[in-house]
Amino acid sequence: MSVDPLSQEQLDAYIRARLALAGFDVEKLPERPDPETGVPTRAQVLASLRSFVASTPAALASWAPPASSPAYAQQGAVPLIHPSIDEARGGER
Repeated sequence: MSVDPLSQEQLDAYIRARLALAGFDVEKLPERPDPETGVPTRAQVLASLRSFVASTPAALASWAPPASSPAYAQQGAVPLIHPSIDEARGGER
C-alpha cells in the first residue's frame, strides 16, 4: 500500500495539533530571530519538526524485530536510540 506524502500545510497542521496536545503554543514563539535569547522562530521550529516528522517516524514504523512468526515478533524489543545506556543498566541486547 502506497501512501502519498503529506503537504507542508498538512504537516504543519499535524505538528501544531501535537504540540497543542502537549500544551505548547507555537504562536508564542517570535516571528523574527532574537540574538539576545537565541529562541528559535516559529518558521525555524516548524521547518525542523516538518523534517523530523517526514523522516524519523516512518523509519521507526517500518522496523520489525527479527522473529520467525508474528507472535514472536510482538515480544521483541523496540530499537533504542542509545543502546549503550540500556546495556549499562543491565539490559541485555
